[in-house]
Amino acid sequence: MGATARSTRVESPSPVRELWYLSRMKRGRSILIVGGGTAGWLTAAYLARALRISEQAHLSITVLESPEIGAIGVGEATFPTIRNTLQFLGIDEARFIRQTSATFKQGIRFVDWGDAPSEGRRHSFFHPFEAPFSTDGVSLAPYWLLQDQASRAPFAEAVTIQARVADAARAPKRPHESDFSGPLNYAYHFDAAKLAEVLAERARELGVRHLQGHVGETVLDETGAIARIVSPEHGGLTADLYIDCSGFRAELIGKALSAPFKSARPVLFADRAVACRAPYARPDAPIQSYTVATAHEAGWLWDIGLSGARGVGCVYSSDHIDDDRAEAILRDYVGAEVETRRIAFEAGYREKQWIDNCVAVGLSAGFLEPLESTGVVLIEAAVAMIAELFPHTGPVSAPARRFNELMAARYENIIVFLKLHYALSRRPERFWRENTDPATIPERLQDLLEQWRHRPPARFDFILDLETFAFFNYQYILYGMGFETDLADGADEFPDAAGAAKLFAKIRGFADRATQDLPNHRDLIAQINRFGFEERVLA
Repeated sequence: MGATARSTRVESPSPVRELWYLSRMKRGRSILIVGGGTAGWLTAAYLARALRISEQAHLSITVLESPEIGAIGVGEATFPTIRNTLQFLGIDEARFIRQTSATFKQGIRFVDWGDAPSEGRRHSFFHPFEAPFSTDGVSLAPYWLLQDQASRAPFAEAVTIQARVADAARAPKRPHESDFSGPLNYAYHFDAAKLAEVLAERARELGVRHLQGHVGETVLDETGAIARIVSPEHGGLTADLYIDCSGFRAELIGKALSAPFKSARPVLFADRAVACRAPYARPDAPIQSYTVATAHEAGWLWDIGLSGARGVGCVYSSDHIDDDRAEAILRDYVGAEVETRRIAFEAGYREKQWIDNCVAVGLSAGFLEPLESTGVVLIEAAVAMIAELFPHTGPVSAPARRFNELMAARYENIIVFLKLHYALSRRPERFWRENTDPATIPERLQDLLEQWRHRPPARFDFILDLETFAFFNYQYILYGMGFETDLADGADEFPDAAGAAKLFAKIRGFADRATQDLPNHRDLIAQINRFGFEERVLA
C-alpha cells in the first residue's frame, strides 16, 4: 500500500479463465481487504459475522494491512447507527468504552453558524439525536412555528428533552441499563486508532486472517478485473472479491482501476483540516456529551470530549485562508500549546465504487467533511449492502450497478444536508457569502427550501433507504439557523393549539426530571471504566 504500488495487465486464454472461474465456484468465495483502520477492520468484522465465515469452510476473509500507515482520524465521532453495528458484532459496550477512551454523544452544538459573534452575543443551537415528540402522529413543528418568535423556546429544546439533558452534562443512560440501550438516543466519541484495534481483535476472533504487508503491484486480467495483488512480503494474493480500504491512496479502485472521482468542491468548499489533542482545564472538568462545532471566518472547528483529552480540529477552505491562519485560529480556540497535524482532502466520491471484482469502502470510496459524523456511517452503509447483496454464486460483479446507485445517492443526499448548514448563514465573511450564492446550492436543496418557506420538512421529502438523515434532522438545522416558515395564513389548519401547549409543557417537565435522574456524564464514564455497567453508587 506504499507509493510505489503499480498495476499491470496480463492476458489469459478465455478457456483457462473459464476453468479457473468454475474451480473457484466449487471452492467457495474468498475476500481480500486491502487496508486496516476503521474501514478495513469494520468491513472485515462485519462480513465475517454476517457471512458466518467461522462456520463456512468455503468462505474466507483476509486483511492485508500496512504496519506503517495509521488511521487518518479526521473525526472521532459517530452516528447512533454505530450501536447496532457494535451489538451485531458482539462487542461488549463497556469494553468498547474502556478500550477506545469513548464517551457518549447526544448530538451537535453549533456555535456562531447563523451569525458571527457581535458585542458579546453568540448564535448557538443544538441538533439532537432524538426525534421530536409527537402525539397521534401530529407534528409539533407547526405549533412551534406559530408561537411568538420572541418568547418561544429554541426548537430542539421545545420538542425534545435531549437538548436540556446534554447542556446539563448528563449522560443519555444510567449505569444499570443494558448494552446499547437507554432512555435517549446516543452515539459515541472515541479514539479512532483504538477503535481499529478493538475491531481488529473482534475480526480475528470471527475467523479473519491478518497479514501485515504492502501492495507492490496490482495485476489486471484481460477483462480489466483484478487478477492478483503482489505483496513484497507475501507474494501473489488472489481473491474472488477485493475490497479497497486503503484510504485516500485508493490503491485498487483509484490507482489500478482508475475509477473517476466526482468532486463536491463546487458545493462544499472546505479542503483542509489541522487537528490536535487538547488537555482539559482540570481533571474534573465536565465532559460534554455532544460535539461542539464552532464556525470561524472560513470554516468551522470541531471539539470532541474523550475521557482523557479533547480532540480539536479546524476545518477550512484553502481558497479563503492559508494554512498559517487556520493554525492560528485553532491555537487561539484551544488556548494552550499543542502539537498539530495538517490534513489535505477533497470532498467528493467515486460514482462507481464497485467495479468488476473490486469494491471500495471508506476514504477510498469518498470523503465528506466530518460536520455530521458521516464517515463511519458511510462505511456501515457500504458494508451492510455488501453483506446483503453478496454473490455466493455467479458473477461477483452482479451487485455492482445497484450498489453504485445506492451509494452515489447516499453521498449526494449527504452533500445536500451538509450544504444546508452553510446556505442559511448570515455571516459577512467571503467564505460564508459565497456559500449562500444560489450557484453553489444544489438544485434539489433550492427546491426544498422554497417549499419549506410554506411548510416544515416532512417525511415524504425523503426516500429512507437513500438517506442518512431524516426530515426532522433538517428541521433541527433549519429552525436552529433561524429559517422562517410562514404558516400565518394557514393557522386555522392547526386547531389544537391548547393540546400542543400541554405537550410542550409535558416535554419541559420530562426534561426537568431527566436532568435530575440521569447521571453526570463524566461520572458515568469513570464508573464504566472501573466497573462496567453495574448498578453502583457513583463516587
